[in-house]
Amino acid sequence: MTELKIAADLIAAENDKRAAALKSDYAALGENLSRREIDIDAITRQVADFFVAVPSWGVGTGGTRFARFPGLGEPRGIFDKLDDCSVIHQLTQATPTVSLHIPWDKADAKELKAKGDVLGLSFDAMNSNTFSDAPGQKHSYKYGSLSHTDAATRSQAIEHNLECIEIGKTIGSKALTVWVGDGSNFPGQSHFTRTFERYLASMGEIYKTLPDDWRLFTEHKMYEPAFYSTVVQDWGTNYLIAKTLGPKAFCLVDLGHHAPNTNIEMIVARLIQFGKLGGFHLNDSKYGDDDLDAGAIEPYRLFLVFNELVDAEHRGVKGFHPAHMIDQSHNVTDPIESLISSANEIRRAYAQALLVDRAALDGYQQDNDALMASETLKRAYRTDVEPILAEARRRAGGAVDPIATYRVSGYRKKVASERPAPAAGSGGIV
Repeated sequence: MTELKIAADLIAAENDKRAAALKSDYAALGENLSRREIDIDAITRQVADFFVAVPSWGVGTGGTRFARFPGLGEPRGIFDKLDDCSVIHQLTQATPTVSLHIPWDKADAKELKAKGDVLGLSFDAMNSNTFSDAPGQKHSYKYGSLSHTDAATRSQAIEHNLECIEIGKTIGSKALTVWVGDGSNFPGQSHFTRTFERYLASMGEIYKTLPDDWRLFTEHKMYEPAFYSTVVQDWGTNYLIAKTLGPKAFCLVDLGHHAPNTNIEMIVARLIQFGKLGGFHLNDSKYGDDDLDAGAIEPYRLFLVFNELVDAEHRGVKGFHPAHMIDQSHNVTDPIESLISSANEIRRAYAQALLVDRAALDGYQQDNDALMASETLKRAYRTDVEPILAEARRRAGGAVDPIATYRVSGYRKKVASERPAPAAGSGGIV
């Protein structure tokens, strides 16, 4: 039996307060959509079947290069993190999987699996960490990891990734995400070609050990922590990596890892076209890799990304099953509330994309009718799909208004009394 962190009768009572309004709003939207020959219940079922993973690290307070301001009731370790993740899923019914980050979440794999089972959670892609040094590790990653000039350091980084795979096999994960901070801060510091050769060779060693039913995700990032050059700096390099490694290797797209004004939805389309889109780390940004809540800055861009995904579904692209995970940092909000909000905004973008009139759009594109093609997208985007999202949550046993229900539950106050207050934050990226 699943352990519930928030009483089911509390959720039911909160839902009852909103039942009449939801019924009315859902009926009104259904009537509107029926005039567009769209079945609202069919859309609601599709939304209810769309899930996104939450990152274990996302339920803690993030920080900046200058300081970190800890919040009340912060998780003390991975088992507290899983408790918090279960609250997000209980209220949204949208996040049944958790993505772990090793060594931060390192624990007995069987205990992790058992804890997940108790909470009704399973595990998404494993994430390795060779961008910072763990306590007691022999070789430092200050000057790189999988691309380091020193063979022993590269070997250590490879072994860490193999350890992540072994943990993942026990807990039921089916993918490994590898992001490295390798790069340089000064012109001439690194030999671009030899550095990339070393990276590819290291990744090849990891790829060889990957189980047959696993996927390997590599992630590009324009800058940070290296500011002159980054080994995996753009989607083209990322594609070359996936193509070089083999059929189990795919590209991961983080929405914040691009220059401002980059056409991310076109990158998504290209990777779909050539069979190398592995999935997403979903967040939002204003200036760079800000890791803001999904939809906080550019909800239309999020919709346009999902428009490409739904288009691929509509066309029946072979082997198309991208992974979706939230990847964000919270400096001034309750992390649980921010993750609830992001899960709902991601589903919102998906629901809106499902409303696009594909036949009309195809016709306008074929006729080079730029204005009407744009208006077709905007009509779907402008539709208030909140009743669909709320009804999908309600039918699955979640909360009609998950953030309001979370606040009424007093969960944050409760865990704050159980978990020791963290020490004041220190400087540096955390």
